[in-house]
Order: sequence, then C-alpha cells, then structure tokens
Amino acid sequence: MMRRTLVTGGAGFIGSHLVGRLIAEGRDRVTVLDNFSDFYDPAIKRANIADHIGHPRFELVEADICEPVSMNELFARSKFDCVVHLAARAGVRPSLEDPLAYEETNVRGSYCLLEAARLCGAPRFVFGSSSSVYGANSKVPFSENDPLTNPISPYAATKIAGESACRVYSHLYGMRTICLRFFTVYGARQRPDLAIHKFARLMTEGKPIPVYGDGNSRRDYTYIDDIIAGVLSAMEYDGDRFEVFNLGESQTVELNALILLLEEALGATAVIERRPPQPGDAPVTFADISNARRLLAYNPLTPIESGVKKFAEWFRAQSG
Repeated sequence: MMRRTLVTGGAGFIGSHLVGRLIAEGRDRVTVLDNFSDFYDPAIKRANIADHIGHPRFELVEADICEPVSMNELFARSKFDCVVHLAARAGVRPSLEDPLAYEETNVRGSYCLLEAARLCGAPRFVFGSSSSVYGANSKVPFSENDPLTNPISPYAATKIAGESACRVYSHLYGMRTICLRFFTVYGARQRPDLAIHKFARLMTEGKPIPVYGDGNSRRDYTYIDDIIAGVLSAMEYDGDRFEVFNLGESQTVELNALILLLEEALGATAVIERRPPQPGDAPVTFADISNARRLLAYNPLTPIESGVKKFAEWFRAQSG
C-alpha cells in the first residue's frame, strides 16, 4: 500500500533531497508543504522541486505551518501516514536579531502540526532538530542523553522546545515521534547563507570571506546523502514511541582546514577577513552516532574530503 507522506519545508535544502529520494523509490505519495519564505530567494526553493511538478505521486501545498485551520484541513483531507517536519526558521545568528519570529515558526508551527497530526491520527512524526540544542556543551562527543541545559541562541532554544513538544505528544497520545539532530549538513543545494556555500561563492568572486574568531572552531560536517539515509531509516523505525538520534559524520573539522579543502576543490584562494567571535556560535560540534548506528543502521559514508569535492562539482555546474 502506498504510504502517504508529508514533508514540511520540502522545497528546502534537506527537504528537497528527501522528496527526490521518496519519489524515486516509488513507495510514497509525497505532499510538500512550504510557504516559500524570503529568508533566502524563493526561486531557489522552487527550482529544487521543479522536476517533480506534475508527477502523479507529488503534491505541492503552499501554506504556513503556523495557521492551525489550514493545517487541520490539510491533515483531515490527506490522512498522512508519516510526517517529516523539516520546516523551520533556520540559522543561529539571525535568531539573535529576531527571536520572536523564531519562536513563532519553530515552536508554534511545530505545535500546530503536532495537533493536526493528533486530530487526524497520523501515527508517525519525524522532527528535524539540530546539533545547536547542545549549546556550549563541554563534553564531547555529544550524546543524546546529555542534558540540554546550556543553549546559547534563540534558535537552539526553539529546537529544544520542538523536541519537548514531540515528547509530550508521544507520551499523551501514543504518537511515534522521532527527533533527528542534524549536524552541519552540506552538499548540493545547500542554503546560500551557510558557510560552505557562502565561502565558495565569495572565494570564486575574489571577495573576502568573513571568519569569526581565529578559525579554530570545529564542526561535524555531514554530507546530505548521509543525512537522507538517516531520515529514511527514521521513517521506518519501530522501536520506542519517542526517540532522539544524532545524525552527524562523527568527525570534527577545524574551520581553517575546511577553507583549505574548499580552496583545493575550487582552485581558488581565500581572502580572509577576520571578525570578532559571534555570540551564539558554539566552539565545537561533535556527534556521538552510536545510537543511530545501532537502531537505525546509520552509517555515514562521505568524509569531508570527498564531500567538499562533490559540493564543488555541483557549485561549478550551477554557477556556470
């Protein structure tokens, strides 16, 4: 029987890759819910899903997750078997400038979706969370059991709130909810504001790239194909009613080393513009993925060296 799947934020970076895989594998009728916000150029998001328009197993719904009436009507009509909630107002630094907008979308929007799912009996809800929930965690690597007591940005706080809402709905209503903490995802179609894409664009234009601090911060960069493999496994997970998984590469890369990899892959030289450290930026992210390996058979296959090369190939193709 065809599974009815809703992907919120399905025209975005991670969402569009997931939708492409679901359409290709042929098991799902996929509804993409996106409001095409202007956080970055909506034309980019429309291009991400352009190939699926008109496909018999694809539907696009343009609506806002914060509108409960619209969400309830959509869920009542479509009777989804699985919801993958990736829609969010993203980014740590912008959340410092407009925290109320982040609260509205990421907290209220998540509750609107969970309530619509409850009312219509949707049995499975997969929530796209973030490594930012760990904040300035002094223990590395980060484990799902670590206390989330030190968030350092409004964005992180809203993701913690979203996870808490998922736990509550699982406890009260028996809904299977799975929270996935993504660690610095990159690859083709990456948002233009994110470091790898932004640095590539500036480097190839001969413009300086802003580096906050001394460049010694470290991130667990995770290639998009590995993230999608984890999401697909979470959609099949039949263990505990509520579960949290880290999805990362489980390897940290210093920012200075990342810039060198980009220089090599793009054949360009970076002009560094040093800036003061940014409030809200964690000094390190590092995923303990043992839980995902054990329960989701999650096995990231793309080290940063080959992932950056793949990104560079895509970047050159779409820039040309």
